[in-house]
Amino acid sequence: MAKAIRILSGLYAIAIYGFIFLPVVVLVLFSLQATSFPIPPFTGPSLRWYDAVLADTRLTSALVNSLLVAAISSAVAVTLGFLSAWGFARFVLPGSGLLRGLITLPLTVSYLIIGMGLLVLFNWAGVPKSLLAAGIGHVVINLPLCFAIIYSQMGDHQINIERAARDLGAPEWKVLLLITVPVMAPAIFAGFFLSMTFSWDEFVISFLLTRFDTTLPVEIWNLLRSGLNPKTNAVGSLVFAVSIVLVVMFELMLLRRKPA
Repeated sequence: MAKAIRILSGLYAIAIYGFIFLPVVVLVLFSLQATSFPIPPFTGPSLRWYDAVLADTRLTSALVNSLLVAAISSAVAVTLGFLSAWGFARFVLPGSGLLRGLITLPLTVSYLIIGMGLLVLFNWAGVPKSLLAAGIGHVVINLPLCFAIIYSQMGDHQINIERAARDLGAPEWKVLLLITVPVMAPAIFAGFFLSMTFSWDEFVISFLLTRFDTTLPVEIWNLLRSGLNPKTNAVGSLVFAVSIVLVVMFELMLLRRKPA
């Protein structure tokens, strides 16, 4: 009986992981297809479509745009998230529970709703559709995540270290930069790389808030509008590879975190 349960558990695990990763395997496999049609039989391996992607100026520009938006918006989000977490953890604020709930509320709201709200707000304020508008949208969706990660790691032992630094005459800004930030570095970097992952392949907000200069997911959508294109497989594989790298870096940051 126990052996049968182990076999069924193994088959179930294989089915689950196959369901998750089989589409990605097919995507990567046909990105190496030599012919113009991403259909069986497989005629690769070939880097033809990767060369075509790198030669396409619209795709390469969108790739650079995605990296810039992801990096800058994630840096802003993690900075604001850290300062918010530090303020809530170190000071007694009226209605702090309600305020923390409001900060994390965007985590439960659809990106479509957030994007539409930002679109209406920017139209009212006269802010044109641009990469800047998309970057602000990415800060809105990633700041709550950074706040939640960093706030969860601010423990009492850090308060004692900060208090000791103040007793030795360190001003508050030095305590923050030289004590709190280094101690919280694993959580800060984890929040940054996870935000990069979400921003890198985010589509809805980027689609609603950009016009001429677009991000890579929007360009992929433009390619798919004209039907199956082998270049989309290559672009999708590159997006997946970057996402994997960011997630691995996020996991490494978590592994470096020392228990309290």
